[in-house]
Amino acid sequence: MPRPPLFSSRRFGSQLGAALLVAGLTLLGPAHAQDQAPPKVSVAAAYSQEITEEASYIGRAEAIDEVDIIARVSGFLQEKMVTDGAHVEEGQKLFRIEPDLYQATLDAREADLDRAKANLELAKVELARKEELLRRDAVPASEVDIARANELVAEAAIKSANAAIQQAELDLSYTEIHAPFPGRLGRVQISVGDVVGPGNPPLVSLVREAPIYVVFSLTEKQLVTILEKLNETVSTLGGSDRSPDVFVTLPNGTNLEETGRIVFGDNRIDPLTGAMALRAAFKNEEGLLIDGSFLNVRIQALEPVERVLVPQAALQRDQRGDFVLVVNDKQLVEQRYIQTGDTVDAAIIVLDGLREGEAVIVEGLQRVRPGVAVDAVLAGTGD
Repeated sequence: MPRPPLFSSRRFGSQLGAALLVAGLTLLGPAHAQDQAPPKVSVAAAYSQEITEEASYIGRAEAIDEVDIIARVSGFLQEKMVTDGAHVEEGQKLFRIEPDLYQATLDAREADLDRAKANLELAKVELARKEELLRRDAVPASEVDIARANELVAEAAIKSANAAIQQAELDLSYTEIHAPFPGRLGRVQISVGDVVGPGNPPLVSLVREAPIYVVFSLTEKQLVTILEKLNETVSTLGGSDRSPDVFVTLPNGTNLEETGRIVFGDNRIDPLTGAMALRAAFKNEEGLLIDGSFLNVRIQALEPVERVLVPQAALQRDQRGDFVLVVNDKQLVEQRYIQTGDTVDAAIIVLDGLREGEAVIVEGLQRVRPGVAVDAVLAGTGD
């Protein structure tokens, strides 16, 4: 039986044609690539601008005054004069405890004083009589001594009665409970008829809402830098007109229009955090700062500094970090890793890795790679 040919004419022809086609494309490829125009990209120049930089911290609103109001005497609650969450003024009457028992005690102490005064008068009369008898040698001197001692005892009884009256008057006054400062009440914890007293839970809490503190911390380096520039100490920083303004961002992301002033610095650096607690005071006229809320606190630099900025559209990121694509003077693309700072409107601050005037690609990034030549046009020119 005859052996089949090693190659069939049809198969060999198709293979030969494909090989010739590949060889032709290989020969034509470089010349064809050289004929292609470099990709067009839009660039923007890095520029410098004076920036007043800010440092951000986590802070917490803290009421200047807050107190749990507790009854100082025991008794039945006779009257409740406020409601939950009410705003009160300093000295405003909040509650009344049944006063009858304490009024009766005061009356009894006043009666004790009258009795003590009467005993003192009697002791004085007795002393005078004994002294007269002693001059006549009608009584021994010991009886005069006893009469004089009785007079001193009567005088001491009057002092004791006066002290008891003061205590009774205080107890009676404590049956009316007043606001120690202006502020807003929390939830009233008791009802009329409840037994209240020093050992019972608080009647209500009271918080002064305005002004209010915002507490935050500065690192050692930041604190020393501020003190050196201001020529102040921690103790004088709070009262200095040159201390930096403090700004607050509310929990919903809006910036509070008010600015605060540093009024207090702690007396030591926390060894665990390496920071010192500071306190800024805000007027809180709109009541947007609430005791206990967490806030973003910002402090601006004392003097503006010149920084290099580029449009945010130029910024890219990979595993190594942030970078931009720069078009050099030979119209070639360079990949440049940079250190970035805060954003300023539609631009971002470049702290390191880029110089003023260098061109960065802002449009056409997907069409280029480092090392290729490009046709760069200024962004926004439309050319």
